[in-house]
Amino acid sequence: MLLEDTTTAGESSESGSAPSADHDALDAYSRAVIGSVTHAGPAVVSVYVGGSADDTARARGGAGSGVVVTPDGYLLTNEHVVQSAQTVRVAFVDGRSVSAAVVGRDPATDLAVLRAQASSSLPHAELLDTTPRVGQLVVAVGNPLGFESTVSAGVVSALGRSLRSRHGRLIEGIVQHTAALNPGNSGGPLVDSKGRVVGINTAIIAMAQGIGFAVPSTTAQWVLTEILTQGRVRRAYLGISGRDRPLDRRLVRALGLPAMRAVEVMSRDANGPAAQSDLRPGDLICAVNDVPVDGIDALHRHVSRWPAGTTLTLHVLRRTQSLRIELTPRELG
Repeated sequence: MLLEDTTTAGESSESGSAPSADHDALDAYSRAVIGSVTHAGPAVVSVYVGGSADDTARARGGAGSGVVVTPDGYLLTNEHVVQSAQTVRVAFVDGRSVSAAVVGRDPATDLAVLRAQASSSLPHAELLDTTPRVGQLVVAVGNPLGFESTVSAGVVSALGRSLRSRHGRLIEGIVQHTAALNPGNSGGPLVDSKGRVVGINTAIIAMAQGIGFAVPSTTAQWVLTEILTQGRVRRAYLGISGRDRPLDRRLVRALGLPAMRAVEVMSRDANGPAAQSDLRPGDLICAVNDVPVDGIDALHRHVSRWPAGTTLTLHVLRRTQSLRIELTPRELG
């Protein structure tokens, strides 16, 4: 007995196209990852501290990654990778190994600038000057522990995260992503589908599944420019110690204060800028140049990039009195 085939031509075509669509989508994803690695991979280096690239035992203890961002050999890595380095060598994926000099370090952002001592133009990656988008494909490329071009892909899962540096300062604007990392990826680039650097991978949460963090490329570009033009990253400071202080809701409404929290001045550095002003212990700093300040980290963020030697205005609450106090920050030594 013959069974009648009741499948219509449309159904046959639809069922047959599903595997093809999946295949095409996978190919598109693969091509994007492969393309990004092809562009950025040659610029990614292994960073060896205190020994040669052939010193395997030492490399396992202190190797990180880095990325060359100029053709004359300037590269970015994490500050904690080269924190106490006496000698540094970098190894490229083509097998070259050259010495490198630490040009500058910025513990506040966990970034460092090195220069590879090479006589010829080096492959380099482009630092993107815009912020990536949540959901965007990103690829982490590193040379961890000497394994060249270790690649993992993921997406940007959040922007504007905050992360404490090893020195306690808050790093703002952190890019959170899902590209798998390991400690050897420290200092390696996070790149987009065109191989452009959107961040410098800086940390992982050991107990979390698939969460990585990167200092955004915009911050990295600022640090690089400061170090190359000024020899250091300049930051202004007020010369106070403070703490976060919640404000009474009735007081906020009565005085028209800009936020529900402020920074309470605990003490003044006797030789600091605040000591030369009318700012006193017990004062509550509510805003800087009319920009609300809702905590000590926000105050650091506003002041650190303010030009040293240029006067700013603090909106201060002293008991029930609202004051405006002018203060001239100095460069943090």
